[in-house]
Amino acid sequence: MKLIEDLIQDRIDTQVKDIRVGYTWIGVSSRNCGIAKNFGSPHDQMVRDVGRLTDKTALELADYLKSWNMIEAGLGLAALNSLITPRGKKLNVSDYLLKNAPGNKIAMIGHFPVADELRIIADELWVIEKQPKKGDLPDTASEHIIPKADIVVITSTAIINKSIERLLELSQGFTIIMGPSTPMSDVLFDYGVDMIAGIDVVDEQMMMAKIAQGVGKVKQFKDSIEFLVMER
Repeated sequence: MKLIEDLIQDRIDTQVKDIRVGYTWIGVSSRNCGIAKNFGSPHDQMVRDVGRLTDKTALELADYLKSWNMIEAGLGLAALNSLITPRGKKLNVSDYLLKNAPGNKIAMIGHFPVADELRIIADELWVIEKQPKKGDLPDTASEHIIPKADIVVITSTAIINKSIERLLELSQGFTIIMGPSTPMSDVLFDYGVDMIAGIDVVDEQMMMAKIAQGVGKVKQFKDSIEFLVMER
């Protein structure tokens, strides 16, 4: 968990102001509004100090990212993201992928909506999923497929389930971490990431309301965010 420890280390702490745990997303408000995927539904795990989480500081909650309870880990990543002021250029990384797919083999860990378009224009596209859809490969294919790829796209939810460090070790190509859960931190560059693609929440009140009201697909909160990209 060294990557997680490095992401948390030396952050300036502040108090948690609000927490929303929705069916698909988790939102934490402290210095900024941070979000992360909710991997905990359905679940039967107990969340530590539930009902009193807003009594914690953001760093205390970010420490939950080390947990193997996936709701706690999602809370931790959202809290970590709330401590990071997002920066980078305004760009939807899907546009970057569509531009650079021709002539390249792409391994995509996590089934992103852009996959269907990439499958048509890339030399080859492998989509690797824990719960594969039609045309996807199971996550056990990672060890064999990722080293073959020219471009490797990794969902930032791999930070929550702790698979991120091994996935980065396997990658020999141009490596992108993407998704709303992505910490916009150059610490990721130290682990071989070439592009960090995440979001900046520009309407915190609306974002938190949508999370609490069951927002699912990213397109449902596009009016509350800007897509950002940082390059090594």
